[in-house]
Amino acid sequence: MSKVKIAIIGLGNCASSLIQGLYYYRNKTAEEAIGILHWDIGGYKPWDIKVVAAFDINKRKINQDVNAAIFEKPNCTTIFCPDIPSAGVSVHMGKILDGFSDHMKYYPEDETFVVSNEKEPTKEEVVQILKDSKTDILVNYLPVGSEKATHFYVECALEAGVALVNNIPVFIASDPIWANRFKEKNLPLIGDDIKSQLGATITHRVLSDIFKKRGVKIDRTYQLNTGGNTDFLNMLNRDRLISKKISKTEAVQSAMETRLSDDNVHIGPSDYVPWQKDNKICFIRIEGRLFGDVPMNLEMRLSVEDSPNSAGVAIDTIRCAKLALDRKQVGILEAPSAYFCKHPPVQFPDDKAYSMMEEFIKGGTEQLREMSHNSRWKGKQATVKV
Repeated sequence: MSKVKIAIIGLGNCASSLIQGLYYYRNKTAEEAIGILHWDIGGYKPWDIKVVAAFDINKRKINQDVNAAIFEKPNCTTIFCPDIPSAGVSVHMGKILDGFSDHMKYYPEDETFVVSNEKEPTKEEVVQILKDSKTDILVNYLPVGSEKATHFYVECALEAGVALVNNIPVFIASDPIWANRFKEKNLPLIGDDIKSQLGATITHRVLSDIFKKRGVKIDRTYQLNTGGNTDFLNMLNRDRLISKKISKTEAVQSAMETRLSDDNVHIGPSDYVPWQKDNKICFIRIEGRLFGDVPMNLEMRLSVEDSPNSAGVAIDTIRCAKLALDRKQVGILEAPSAYFCKHPPVQFPDDKAYSMMEEFIKGGTEQLREMSHNSRWKGKQATVKV
């Protein structure tokens, strides 16, 4: 089969884990492939994904081969596949806009990155790169809060005629205006904000669902997260957190039987701990009442390597987008968005989103359409806030 050709915006830890994975699984069988949600999606295996273009603003990475750039500082994720060949693709200087938070320039270079002083590309230049590289799918890994930069690249994707996988909490798929533009251009779209393989959000959702199914009334809950990568450093600027907090909060609220008031739910990034590096630690507490209005509470601590945790999902979203291109399915891909993202256009319970996802892979479009309109599959429409 043909390769799945992707362009990546932002070669940070998440991109590093994804690209390492493209080589790590090449010599493995389906039985040996730990961590892969779907070994085969429409005939595409994990190693069928090929990076054909990349953009970054870190001077350590510009003009380097993409497979070397992913190991440059301040990337600090686990290196589980160190010996990968040159990709033959050089990293292009990207558009800065709001893709870099000013406070990060005051941290040591090992913890942050130095913005390149190379000339930034124009929209026309980015579009030409996407066309010349024959990119199928643009994968967005910009930092949280990069609203203007994301909009710049989305415009480029639309003009170049490439699909989009939006891994960050800038609302594109869940914004009807952007979503309609992809539909009009006959392009598929998956988003928004990637949900890790087994991370804080999916775990919090599952726990909330257990409370609901076991008849326990949830009164209040929190989710506190700490980490030491540049993602957490970037989010020390609380002004950049608005969409992230909305995305994570809505993902959990939608799993509850009754929506909690704002003062009874707190979900979101909490602090930057440099020595944690790419390790993310999550603390969840849920307080509720069971039989006889007797109070109870649950506390949980989750420790995961953040970037590989998202790469296991990204490798599937990319192949789903390619499958849609092959099938000429356009606009929002509802099933992959619901299963793989925190803030999809429509929130479905996880077991239903999983079933929808399996039907999508099989090609059961008619069944998917029936599911979406059947009351037992009815989801909750996302609310886009700014």
